[in-house]
Amino acid sequence: MSPRSASVNEAMRRRSRERLLQATVELIEERGYEATTLADITQRAGSARGLVSYYFSGKRALLQSAVHRLMAGELADALEREPRTEDGQELLARAIDAMLGMSTGHITLMRTHMASILQEEGFIQCPEQQRLAQLLRDTVTCWGAADPEEEYRLLRALLMGASVALLLPGAPMPVLRLRAELFQRYGLAWTAGAPPPGAEDYDPASGNRRPPVVRGAPAPLA
Repeated sequence: MSPRSASVNEAMRRRSRERLLQATVELIEERGYEATTLADITQRAGSARGLVSYYFSGKRALLQSAVHRLMAGELADALEREPRTEDGQELLARAIDAMLGMSTGHITLMRTHMASILQEEGFIQCPEQQRLAQLLRDTVTCWGAADPEEEYRLLRALLMGASVALLLPGAPMPVLRLRAELFQRYGLAWTAGAPPPGAEDYDPASGNRRPPVVRGAPAPLA
């Protein structure tokens, strides 16, 4: 049997790394961070224990890469969904909604992730984080940012702040209110993007629910 080519070996390593990242997301959402061991992750991924040490410096690095991979995937799907568009405002609205949706749809995972990146080491530079950053930079560039790098950093900070507000145990901020603030900051139409449930009955200017429309009711007097 002839030896595998370098490209085949690289593809196998990439698939192994992807399985580790996916297993990390699944297990932390099922069991939580502390109850998930590296042995659990490698068993779920069907990978050798040594592969974790080969790719990652430890469980925290594995966690951050796994979450950044998920975030980048969710963002890419949102930006590329049908109908495809190059409209910068629509793309930024989709990006914001995708990132807010990460916090509301993956509460345990995102709480763990936010606690991790707020530690002294902060962001861990990895391919997944770099892909997420580039997607956001490209989005603010398309939106028309004068300085895409500065605007990317500001958007990242605003999204992180919104995530903390959504995930704060016992006192979470409503997602519609946070969305309204972000959309106002960037001049986005409320109906753009992928509005979360309840958005159609929400007045972003006042922060209140709109009164229900009663069909057949007389029009209000001027």
